[in-house]
Amino acid sequence: MFSASSIVTAVALLGAGVVSTSPSWTTNPFNPAAIPLAVRSPYLSAWLPQGGGNALNTAWPTFWTGMIVGWAGYVSVDGNVFTFLGAPSVTATQAVQKSFQFTSTQSTFVMTAGPVDLTVNFLSPVEPADLVKQSFPFSYLSLSAASNDGSSHAVQVYTDISAEWVTGNVSLVANWTTTAGDNNLVTHQVQLATQEPFTELNDQIQHGSAFFSTGSTQGVTYQTGEDVQVRAQFVQSSVLLNSQDTQFRAVSDKWPVFAFASDLGSVSTSSTPVVFALGHVRDPAIQYITSDGPLQERSLYFWTQFSTIGDAIASFLGDYTNALARANAIDNQISTDARNVSLDYAELASLSLRQAFAGSEVTVSKNSDGSFNASDVLMFTKEISSSGSVSTVDMVYTIWPLYLYVNATLGKYALLPMLNYQASGQYPNAWSVHDLGSHYPEATGHNDGKDIAMPVEECGNMLIMVLSYTQRTGDNSLIVTYYDLLDKWAQFLVDNALHPSNQLSSDAFAGVLANQTNLAIKGIIGIRAMSEIANMTGNSTGSQQYASVATSYASQFQKLATSTDGKHLTLSYGNDSSWGLSYNLYADRMLGTNVFPASIYELQTSWYGNADTSSQFGLPLDTRNNFSLSQWEIWTAATVNDTTVRDSLVGGVLKLAADGKSSKPFGDWYDTLDGSVNSFAARPVVVGLTGLVSQRKRV
Repeated sequence: MFSASSIVTAVALLGAGVVSTSPSWTTNPFNPAAIPLAVRSPYLSAWLPQGGGNALNTAWPTFWTGMIVGWAGYVSVDGNVFTFLGAPSVTATQAVQKSFQFTSTQSTFVMTAGPVDLTVNFLSPVEPADLVKQSFPFSYLSLSAASNDGSSHAVQVYTDISAEWVTGNVSLVANWTTTAGDNNLVTHQVQLATQEPFTELNDQIQHGSAFFSTGSTQGVTYQTGEDVQVRAQFVQSSVLLNSQDTQFRAVSDKWPVFAFASDLGSVSTSSTPVVFALGHVRDPAIQYITSDGPLQERSLYFWTQFSTIGDAIASFLGDYTNALARANAIDNQISTDARNVSLDYAELASLSLRQAFAGSEVTVSKNSDGSFNASDVLMFTKEISSSGSVSTVDMVYTIWPLYLYVNATLGKYALLPMLNYQASGQYPNAWSVHDLGSHYPEATGHNDGKDIAMPVEECGNMLIMVLSYTQRTGDNSLIVTYYDLLDKWAQFLVDNALHPSNQLSSDAFAGVLANQTNLAIKGIIGIRAMSEIANMTGNSTGSQQYASVATSYASQFQKLATSTDGKHLTLSYGNDSSWGLSYNLYADRMLGTNVFPASIYELQTSWYGNADTSSQFGLPLDTRNNFSLSQWEIWTAATVNDTTVRDSLVGGVLKLAADGKSSKPFGDWYDTLDGSVNSFAARPVVVGLTGLVSQRKRV
């Protein structure tokens, strides 16, 4: 499924926190801080917070910000009703959570409801080989029951969502419709009465609709209305009324919910699953700056194949069996590759894939006649929680190994928005732009040049990503089309990489610093990358010149950046008491450029190995503070030459994942002394915790 030379990227994960006391249910591999339920796009992002260890039916699912997104579930067994999902006020007997397991694409709970075990599976598929399927902003919920006492039992299941799924302000008015029979589906659609395209409120989009669908088969009933009334109807009767509430109102006014019930019949052995599709769809999806004319409105790619949302949902639901098989294959591949590194790494290997891909959206533009231009594919990513920016270059760079692992062409689609914009000449600075817009989903550029300045960081990142894409695919289109732009950035690095001025790196929260050794490493590798790019395009003179500069800079760097006792690289030139994680060496090994000699890797391996991490959650990012970023812990682990040191760094991150200090979707910025997580949550960069086999499986 994946390239044999792939980097283990989807294994870059983390969930910030198994509970500190063991839960009463069995877990595999562990209980993360927040369990992904429906995690598919920046606006379809529902999690079950853990912290002290919540069962599926003891807390409400929440958006990644912590706002509740109502999602309830009951199961009726021989007329006795049990709650299995959410914390609804209409009480029933609590089903007992028996087990929980997560993989890269699935979260599965087994809930005991008296004499029946209900299997609840949340599947957020990742489809890297199919742009239509990957751009579907939908996830699956499947429910199946099995007798646990050897007898047959009458079983009916119920689930609903609330209007909380469509807004960051529950005082706003929503409206809704239910259609039954079209495409053999029953579909609830809910949206705000007043739409605001491209506008977020508390990070939730104020545009588009939530869709909740299932097949219109025998035994399926539906109902919309006030939460307590609809839920009480099922608790009392195990069936719904096929009725609709048309009193449109504020989300918090008698809390409208949109429900389904399904009769599974008499259940002995495992029943056939009943499957639901849940999604959030908006059109247009992205506003993008182009070289001329008005801002371009872009749509999700799946619209190239479907004329109605009903057709799209029908295709998605109808594909469930095959989608599950593909998901199982991805899960197994990631688990196998992670175990080839270490068991600890495998423990961490399944929680990031959904989180990483849920930050990105694959889009297309329209032709002048209104048809979709399926050849104009651009992928945009939201910098969730840290800034909300669009396609931040160093964020894409952190995700980059994932694209190389699953499908390098996705990396091309992620690079093109930045390359196209800067090639248009609208961005005035001599270095690469930091992001494409301050507020997702408005990719409106920075024509004033006043974006966050990370000159050496972003120039190096762009050159490294473009080269690695070309190496992996053999596709020279990027290096040919954008050669002048790449050369401009390389020239900037020639002038600035060896002695970086007082500026930010990717770790912006740490502040500016002059002569950062780790930043110089990236700049020098970027220059060497341009040498390779020049060679690939037939510019042998340019290739030799850039190679000569990179070699000279690497030699000078060793003298400038090594402490006077020769034991480690410093954080900044001349500061002998300082040091940090030299994670930017990762790119040298990823590209196979060997800019830096083996002695540098040996030096750092020895230094990390002598550090006392026995009571810590890995090593600090640098000597300025105790905090670190978990992805850089793993990238550093990928650069060391000793498996004991590597495993120590991995073990620190695993300890973080198991410390039970957070109930938020994994946040990568944390304190290495106590494991407390800072403000970041659910960021797609969590997948940057990857690459541990890249030194053996180079591009």
